[in-house]
Amino acid sequence: MALRQIREIGDACLSKKCKPVKEVNQRTLDLIEDLLDTMYEAEGVGLAAPQVGILKRIAVIDTGEEYQDGPIVLINPEVLETDGEQTDYEGCLSVPGKVGRVTRPNYAKVKALDAQMNEYTVEGEGLLARALLHEIEHLDGHMYVEKVNGPLLTNEELAELLKEQEEE
Repeated sequence: MALRQIREIGDACLSKKCKPVKEVNQRTLDLIEDLLDTMYEAEGVGLAAPQVGILKRIAVIDTGEEYQDGPIVLINPEVLETDGEQTDYEGCLSVPGKVGRVTRPNYAKVKALDAQMNEYTVEGEGLLARALLHEIEHLDGHMYVEKVNGPLLTNEELAELLKEQEEE
């Protein structure tokens, strides 16, 4: 399909709450394909519609882990349950070249609609839980930088920090 321009931090679209999807039409299906194409091109693991300027409650995720038959499509997602805690470095396609330490639940269970408007649940731990919660926060107008513990680092600074920690 088409690659979309990813909006970056400071863009007003990223701080707005998205509207629920009432029906899936061809434009919606095209948007889902565009989100996937854009996410893969940018080498991300998730992308939400407001990151490409569309205020609809749609996000896609592909952590590279085996899940069903391909990437996860979330329409009107709702977090049902979370548990545990994990702290790790997190990045975002809307904050290019930066990462920060974020504490999130280690487990998440989410209810959503798929591209055919069928309700389903997805649950995951670790990276998948992190991605689910990160993308759903985008749909509510929030970004991970609001949760960062400490400074935002460049990828090079993170690599240096991790190298120093290994040497200790």
